[in-house]
Amino acid sequence: MKFFIDTADLTEIRDLAATGMVDGVTTNPTLVAKAGRDFIEALKEICALVPGPVSAEVTALDTAGMLREAEKLRAVAKNIAIKVPMTWDGLKACRTLANDGVMVNVTLCFSANQALLAAKAGAAFVSPFVGRLDDISQEGMELIADIRDIFDNYPALETEILVASVRHPAHVLEAARIGADVCTIPPNVLRQLIRHPLTDAGIAAFLADWEKSGQKI
Repeated sequence: MKFFIDTADLTEIRDLAATGMVDGVTTNPTLVAKAGRDFIEALKEICALVPGPVSAEVTALDTAGMLREAEKLRAVAKNIAIKVPMTWDGLKACRTLANDGVMVNVTLCFSANQALLAAKAGAAFVSPFVGRLDDISQEGMELIADIRDIFDNYPALETEILVASVRHPAHVLEAARIGADVCTIPPNVLRQLIRHPLTDAGIAAFLADWEKSGQKI
């Protein structure tokens, strides 16, 4: 499973990219606003740091507007993926862009039927928001399982399942068990994946034993 980082914070991306764990980045207007950076300039820097797909979201709600904004975003770098909303206009824009060889990420997916529509529209990625479903007492990961089952029935569908709205390490684990293609993870959650109390205890014990030995490397 590929790991994308869900942030527009250059410091976080730079630090995590150094681990070799970052396969791509997802951004949205909210994340860009939090970063306090010029959107286009931030995208240029992110694309230079990460060779994989960098999702940049349009803000227009009509197809023509989405395509105009997509043209500007595509000019930033070759690894830009255009993020469009799960609407009829978004799907029309997706089909036009996909026909032109552009990676498209269809976002705000909350049902398996929506995911199927995105795939048929030629999306490179569809982004089901598991955390937001959990927030309204639905099982977000059940949606990922349903989409995986449907896509596996039709090998001609090449759309990758990009698990979004990830809130905790259990979401990442379940996404991997189900067979999602990508998980886009906030930096703080990615860092949590490495933590385990027995790892910390083991390191402490080894260091204590080494100190007793009186040796040095």
